[in-house]
Amino acid sequence: MDKIRIFYGQIEVESTAQPHVTGLGGFFFKSENPKLLKSWYATHLGLPVDDYGWSFWWKDSNGRDAMTQWSPFEAGTHYFDPSEKPYMINYRVDNLERILQKLKQEGVTIVGEIETFEYGRFGWIMDPEGNKIELWEPIDSGFK
Repeated sequence: MDKIRIFYGQIEVESTAQPHVTGLGGFFFKSENPKLLKSWYATHLGLPVDDYGWSFWWKDSNGRDAMTQWSPFEAGTHYFDPSEKPYMINYRVDNLERILQKLKQEGVTIVGEIETFEYGRFGWIMDPEGNKIELWEPIDSGFK
């Protein structure tokens, strides 16, 4: 009976689950000519592209500056390996180590080791359809 009351909002349930993903960190895709493609997007859609693509700035739920990256990669890149897909999604996360440990316990395939840069820490997983997913614990100030 409580499940029905919960479903219809008559009883509130406090969730103890921590969200894994806090936002979209980036969308990366393979391109035959990234330079030409970035120029096309700048000309026709007004994207202020740079060498990496386009950095879209926004505010997170705590009001902090946050960034999402749109980036075309060379068609021959191995950055998406072992996925054979022509794209890769990057998700923003909090506490990358905790998330990767939990995902590993759940049987999710972890790809490589955590890498650290001035703009954050990165880890990678594979979803059931063979998509490589990049998890990013960001330091957005590293881009400014």
